[in-house]
Amino acid sequence: MTQPHYKRIMLKLGGESLCGKGHIGIDPDSVAYLAGEIQAVKSHGVEIAIVIGGGNFWRGNDPYAQMIERATADYMGMLATVINALALQDALEKRGLHTRVQTAIEMRAVAEPYIRRRAIRHLEKGRIVIFAAGTGNPFFTTDTAAALRAKEVDADILVKATKVDGVYDKDPMKYADAKKFERLTYNDAILMEQVQVMDNTALSLCMDNNLPILVFDLAKPRSVERAVLGEAIGTIIAK
Repeated sequence: MTQPHYKRIMLKLGGESLCGKGHIGIDPDSVAYLAGEIQAVKSHGVEIAIVIGGGNFWRGNDPYAQMIERATADYMGMLATVINALALQDALEKRGLHTRVQTAIEMRAVAEPYIRRRAIRHLEKGRIVIFAAGTGNPFFTTDTAAALRAKEVDADILVKATKVDGVYDKDPMKYADAKKFERLTYNDAILMEQVQVMDNTALSLCMDNNLPILVFDLAKPRSVERAVLGEAIGTIIAK
């Protein structure tokens, strides 16, 4: 059996990964696909932490969201991530995987509050930990939450699932001559204004703490598993 390249990973999922071809809500087939991809990684004994977004329910750049006071809109987005975390938890547990959802905003009837040492203990016991409600603070994205939690639980790498198979010099959906990068430095990623890989706060946090980032296409089957086993897929951002 091939040995995994990483012992503990932070998987960053966008809320859109749960809604399939639709624009809003949760698609059962998409959630089942995600659960299968995560189960494949878990079969190698890898410890998995997950941060999930809420874009399938609430996006800060939507016209209605922009009409609402920013902090209030951000809190609404945090609640959307909790819905997604519970949906993913349900799909994983139906496959026999042990999970815990921890929220940055306390809602004890729904999930555990985020406690760093407890989260680490869950990971050590083989449980998948899903972090919801971002950082618990407005004005921070779930990308920043993923970088923060990754360092707090000592993850070896931040694995970011996207709709494209890496980072390009321009949008590959619009330009056929877009060039893919195999590797980038943190500074290069920050300076790429035309293609925003992650927000600069998240990138800076990873850079300051030497946390590598892998950007890859979630739609390609077994892509997370292949990355964990050390295959050269996607784009690596590191020093």
